[in-house]
Amino acid sequence: MAEVYAPLGGWLNTLKVALGFVELGMAFKFLSSADLSYHWGLLPRPVFLAIWIVLAGLLGLYLLGKFRLSHDSESSHVSVPRLLMAAVVLSFMLYMVPGLFGAPLNGLSALAPPASRQDFAWISSSATPAVAAQQTTCTTPRFEGDLELPHNLSGYFTLQEALECARQRKKPLFVDFTGHNCGNCRVMEATVWSDPRVLKRLREDFVVVALYADDKTELPQSQWYTSTRDQRVKKTLGEQNLDFQISRFNMNAQPYYVILDPASTMEQPLALTTAVAYESDINKFIQFLDAGLTRYQQPPVAQR
Repeated sequence: MAEVYAPLGGWLNTLKVALGFVELGMAFKFLSSADLSYHWGLLPRPVFLAIWIVLAGLLGLYLLGKFRLSHDSESSHVSVPRLLMAAVVLSFMLYMVPGLFGAPLNGLSALAPPASRQDFAWISSSATPAVAAQQTTCTTPRFEGDLELPHNLSGYFTLQEALECARQRKKPLFVDFTGHNCGNCRVMEATVWSDPRVLKRLREDFVVVALYADDKTELPQSQWYTSTRDQRVKKTLGEQNLDFQISRFNMNAQPYYVILDPASTMEQPLALTTAVAYESDINKFIQFLDAGLTRYQQPPVAQR
């Protein structure tokens, strides 16, 4: 019986060790999520990727039998499944390496910290400097040091500031309900917002505001309020943004994109077109933007 079950035990131990490496990787992912929400600055993107690269490399070497742990059975050869797993893991490791130098790594956009958390970049997008050079805000946005928009887009992080600028610029307001830990938000930004046609519209035709629904920044006590929706005191920026999204749009998921008339108020937002959530089709997203802009250029929703 021992001879029958020994190989099975060795296989299960290998699986246990492999899952242990995966757990370590996900632990750093969850630490990164908290780091982004609380603005600790512990895990910039290169540090996070370096940790994952090391973990993937160690797992690959382990699967190839280059070292053993205390409970591993002795083996004189590497099985085909272990070899295939090692090939996948080491390929993943090599895929991440360019990210250390600024490559976007769209396949990891839902897991890795955003590109804005890159300490240094030897690889950059040619479209990004043009966006930064041509778009400015009306005033210096609150929370600009802690929050950001992707692709160097300029914008706001509070709705009131964004509405005032939209009225001044006479442009519709693009509202991005997002979150530090919203994987689908990062995927949208990496694969849809990065399209030059989308960036051009966001830069030239709209005032952009990103409302982070999970940000832990505590606001001054004078700005706290008790929500009429759930009777709870909203103290943080994220709590107030999420409360606004739920109470005004009956939606609590991110990403969620709304185009507002600048005549809107906090109490009465005036949507110019049907809002959209996750939309991976670039052409459909462009149609959404164009529909809002066209509606704004028609007779006004409210007296401007």
